[in-house]
Amino acid sequence: MYRGVPIALPVLFFAWNLSSPCPSPLADPASLQLQQKSTAKTNPKSPAAALKGCVDEQEGHYVLMSAETLVVLANLEADGFPMEGFAKHLGHKVIVRGTSIPNGNHPVFKVRSVETVSDTCAPG
Repeated sequence: MYRGVPIALPVLFFAWNLSSPCPSPLADPASLQLQQKSTAKTNPKSPAAALKGCVDEQEGHYVLMSAETLVVLANLEADGFPMEGFAKHLGHKVIVRGTSIPNGNHPVFKVRSVETVSDTCAPG
């Protein structure tokens, strides 16, 4: 007498394999290249980012601090302009755009641009 169990397991295994993100060994090489390029665009090695906070100077280095908690968010490094360029933003709330690099407690944020949000640094 047939109970249906022997067929159910292979059917589930086949369905699971179809939904798997792993490429099939029989997949078209051109489609694999497109998939790899697509993944590279959505997950680059060093993604551009933006941070919002207040520019401060601590121990001779520029940092970005949270306006709400006054905790250091990142150490700032200029990328394409002199470090002294941060001086005109001291005490201002800004949005910095660039690349974040992990570095211990506080990442190094390589800043490509600075946009002033407010001339004062206050929560909100």
